[in-house]
Amino acid sequence: MVSNQSDTFDIGGELTVNRLGFGAMRITGDGIIGEPNDVANAKEVLQTAVELGVNFIDTADSYGPGTSERLIREALTPYADDLVIATKGGLLRNRETDWKPCGNPDYLRNAHLASLDRLGLDAIDLYQFHRPDPDTPFEDSVETLAELKDEGVIRHVGLSNVSVEQLETARELVDIATVQNRYSIKERESEDVLSVCEDEDIGFIPWFPLGAGDLGKTGEMLDEIAATHSATRYQIALAWLLQHSPVMLPIPGTSSLTHLEENVAASGITLAADEVARLDA
Repeated sequence: MVSNQSDTFDIGGELTVNRLGFGAMRITGDGIIGEPNDVANAKEVLQTAVELGVNFIDTADSYGPGTSERLIREALTPYADDLVIATKGGLLRNRETDWKPCGNPDYLRNAHLASLDRLGLDAIDLYQFHRPDPDTPFEDSVETLAELKDEGVIRHVGLSNVSVEQLETARELVDIATVQNRYSIKERESEDVLSVCEDEDIGFIPWFPLGAGDLGKTGEMLDEIAATHSATRYQIALAWLLQHSPVMLPIPGTSSLTHLEENVAASGITLAADEVARLDA
């Protein structure tokens, strides 16, 4: 059986995790609404991820909504001592599968309380503001999470889908442990945010690290490099993320046990310097 061979990162300077994590969005139903067709398989994927050495799992209250968090509790409790669970609040869902920002302080407090219950926790290791809300001052949303941290029910605060300016604004209110922005070998619009994270030792969690399967024009180059490592293009894309930055915490998600093992195996691939340079460029 493969094992997680990625090195470690200390979230907030104290929560040590293996850098290759698992994103738990895909264990829900179609459109990220409701339960998956095979609940037993979803739980087995979670359990196998932990068995393979994944000790950082990322989810959100909006995945289901609530379904992902509940399945994590049902599959993984009692939690391993070294398991870090990150969740997010700040997006509303509906049956049309829309994602609607909601950063209202009262809503965030309620969302956090519900996440505690579904996950079966007294405090959440890493709680992230899912997306800035144009109808709520950004500072008000972040200040709410700062207050929850002061109350001891959040250990570390993270942000998601933010700019450099928003990151700096938030850092004036509370220590920011992680940023989760869309990023992959194909999509690098957040390179400036990643640079700040590197300078400040803030974990950078790339969502859609495999571009939902679409790696664009890089695909041919990835295939060439993959052939020399007896790997897939997606494994090379993950290996590149791990070598591209020491603060990178990829969280590839899947509902397939086969794909899970392939993703974890990517942590054991070491790209040559010239291969990294080609992909960087």
